Amino acid sequence: MSIEKGTLYVVATPIGNLSDMSPRAKEVLSGVDLIAAEDTRHSAPLLRHFGIPTACTALHEHNEREQSAQLVARLRAGEALALISDAGTPLLSDPGYHLVGAAAAAGIAVVAVPGPSALVAALSVAGLPTDRFVFEGFLPPKAGARRARLEALAGETRTLVLYEAPHRLADTLDCLREVFGPERPAALCRELTKRHETVLRAGLGTLCERVADDANQRRGEIVLVVAGAPAAETGEGEIDALLRILLEELPVKQAAHLAARLSGAKRNAVYRRALALAGQEG
Repeated sequence: MSIEKGTLYVVATPIGNLSDMSPRAKEVLSGVDLIAAEDTRHSAPLLRHFGIPTACTALHEHNEREQSAQLVARLRAGEALALISDAGTPLLSDPGYHLVGAAAAAGIAVVAVPGPSALVAALSVAGLPTDRFVFEGFLPPKAGARRARLEALAGETRTLVLYEAPHRLADTLDCLREVFGPERPAALCRELTKRHETVLRAGLGTLCERVADDANQRRGEIVLVVAGAPAAETGEGEIDALLRILLEELPVKQAAHLAARLSGAKRNAVYRRALALAGQEG
């Protein structure tokens, strides 16, 4: 493949298993003029393993704003650059947002080279709904702020995905159990794609016990996937009130369809109720 000059490539790298490095990622990293890496010391063994000689510069949370201006200048001068994180897809709880934003604002082409992501890998094996989910990244490290954030998420019906540091895992699980309840289904995904990969699927209460009893579960890279809260059922009276409003403006079929979507109730039942209300009002 040819490398386009003046282009920023956002490149995903393995989260553990080096065999997950894509041929395209290797070609891009070998062909660009410079690689912006979250930690050059961490990325050096990966690049050596694949025989990639491209020079690296550090781009992390402490220097990203300053570095972004310099890197955008190099891009505008016609150089091709790649952005990588320590592992996985850049920008997902990793640096890169300011660089990508600055490049896009400057009219520079930003190209994704997709690949491994701990977020997607965990969702794919958790055994929980994946049609709609919320990625929360890392929760606040302080107990009070962490609890407040989880209380704000307690009613969220979409599947939640969290990253957590090993030394905070037990405290986070305890807080999740207290706020969401011990029966809420969840999956603890640890060291994904690596030799000691484990996926524990259970209620939050059981996961707390497993982590307390097994120190190995408090090691490595961790992703927590938690089932969303059950959707609140809309009562018949509420559906009737909604239908009456909609029937003032819409035909019966459209009103029923919209009411079913808004309430989460079964479409056929809502349609029958709409017909009855229309008959009463007509």
